[in-house]
Amino acid sequence: MKVLVIEDNEILSRNIVRYLSARDVHVQVCFDGKEWFHQASLNYYDAIILDINLPNMNGNEICKKLREKWKNIPIIMLTSNSTNQDIIEGLRLWADDYLTKPFEYSILLARIEAITRRTLKNKSNTKIQVNDEVLLDLEKYELFKKWEKVHLSTREFDLIKFLAQNKSKAMSREEIYQNVWGEADNDFIFSKTIDVYIWYLRKKLGKEVIQTRKWYWYIIE
Repeated sequence: MKVLVIEDNEILSRNIVRYLSARDVHVQVCFDGKEWFHQASLNYYDAIILDINLPNMNGNEICKKLREKWKNIPIIMLTSNSTNQDIIEGLRLWADDYLTKPFEYSILLARIEAITRRTLKNKSNTKIQVNDEVLLDLEKYELFKKWEKVHLSTREFDLIKFLAQNKSKAMSREEIYQNVWGEADNDFIFSKTIDVYIWYLRKKLGKEVIQTRKWYWYIIE
């Protein structure tokens, strides 16, 4: 599990990192409102822990911008103020949960586990996690890399979907033709069509996503 912590209190940040890391959670930290967007764009995160009082940009502003760009990423907001208005404002900006400082680190971990479980449950039937960065939404026919939508043609989507649904299994050219193109005539062995679409997908998603096995068998591991 990967978590991004946006918190300017270095002591609190270090304690969060120490506690979560000891429980197999990979944690990245940003200390102000400037670097969060760059860091969020670099990696796929399972959840974001966001302080409401930050230098350079208010946490509520960041929450709003996160929701505009990455609609589904779980967000837990931290605040030193426990007034109802603070909580209402954060939840109206689509934060998933709230913790008031000081808090127990065990409670923070429990909240992270709870919101990620809900997210995974909602994804279970309509979404496929291809790897740490790539997610397929079967219902909306969309693909996201690091929470950003990647434009794919219908054929490209069908191809990555078929390989993802058969993850860890090398698929032959004949199987790909039959299931993605709906046909496999005598010329399919000599056709470069599959190779071209694999090249398209690798260019958009990264060379490591789809690997080659044997003689032009393809696999997602």
